[in-house]
Amino acid sequence: MKFGARNEVVATVKSVKAGDVMALVKFDVEKPCEMASVLTTESLEALGLKPGDEVELIIKAVHVLPVRK
Repeated sequence: MKFGARNEVVATVKSVKAGDVMALVKFDVEKPCEMASVLTTESLEALGLKPGDEVELIIKAVHVLPVRK
């Protein structure tokens, strides 16, 4: 998958909270901090994210996009 963002962070899915339309996914990253992503529930289901999954976080502006390789 090609994307324009240049900042990449490897992370592990910490928790998933899905609503009817949007979902909040929190991630543990290598350094001692936490990041979060708000995405549509449809995107959450398409990615199949669950706690413990390792993903790359693509960071562009204020958006954190989880990408499965």
